[in-house]
Amino acid sequence: MIGDGMGLEQISAFTFSNKQINAFERFHTIGFQKTNSSDDLITDSAASATAIASGIKTKNKYLGVDSSGHTMETILEKASRKGIATGMVVSSTIVHATPAAFVSHINNRDSYEAIAVDLLDSGCDVLIGGGQRYFTRRRTDSLNLENELVKRGYTVTDFFQNDPDHYNFSSLQKLVFFTADGDPLPATAGRSYMSHCSIEMLDMLNKKNSGIFAMIEGSQIDWGGHANDLKYVLAEMEDFNQIINSVMDWAIRDQHTTVIVTADHETGGMSILNGSKRNNLKVNFATTSHTGVLIPVFAYGPGAESFSGIYENTELYQKMSKILFK
Repeated sequence: MIGDGMGLEQISAFTFSNKQINAFERFHTIGFQKTNSSDDLITDSAASATAIASGIKTKNKYLGVDSSGHTMETILEKASRKGIATGMVVSSTIVHATPAAFVSHINNRDSYEAIAVDLLDSGCDVLIGGGQRYFTRRRTDSLNLENELVKRGYTVTDFFQNDPDHYNFSSLQKLVFFTADGDPLPATAGRSYMSHCSIEMLDMLNKKNSGIFAMIEGSQIDWGGHANDLKYVLAEMEDFNQIINSVMDWAIRDQHTTVIVTADHETGGMSILNGSKRNNLKVNFATTSHTGVLIPVFAYGPGAESFSGIYENTELYQKMSKILFK
């Protein structure tokens, strides 16, 4: 689970704004990861997600390729190749940098239509997020990628046909659910389906009895940080908190699932200032971009102890692989 742009500052602000024990307080194993890319101390989401997904440092803007542009198999692709059920649920488009790093191989994270083509043969069983326009109203060619997905055995639906808050799909074999034509709504505008869709995905993948690799991203924490908007950040943190709680409850029932919660980087350089009170925080943002601070890693379940300590973000791939491919 990845809270895009979520550093200790965002977790602290959410903790002090919330009267109840939050999901992060349920974890007993905590570590820290270093997020720098191969060409910059300050990473972007493409390079950092590639480090997590493929275990290599690469350049900013690069997805699923090393610094020389060579394709690297991702943990999701390897899992799919070995018959493990895979899925992703995100609150961005499904072609955005973080999810794309698990299924695409390209040196420009902004090539959304090319990333959409890569998704066709990714082997991912469930894809839920925005970005329908990159599959159906393409500018670079006349392809209708929804038709191509159907040919590959996917059930394809969207927010016009089904309400993502109530859509039950755990009985399906393969699914692509477009929750928006472009970017999904922020939580402040009423987006509330992430927790429901995440658990439906886990239930669906679990029925395959082949193991699970799932990536769930709270994408818009980052967008709130870029906007230097505390209300936006806290609303997205609350949404991510609900998702984590739901997934933790699912994992506790399952007893065989490892839950990892981390971020790709921190966004905004947020700090909590003197004079703050609970539910009335005073904060400062140092930048509208990313920062290079260490990022916490929370772990629960089998193998969780291996995620303690301080290490490179590439080691997340190694640690997850030891659990997934044992």
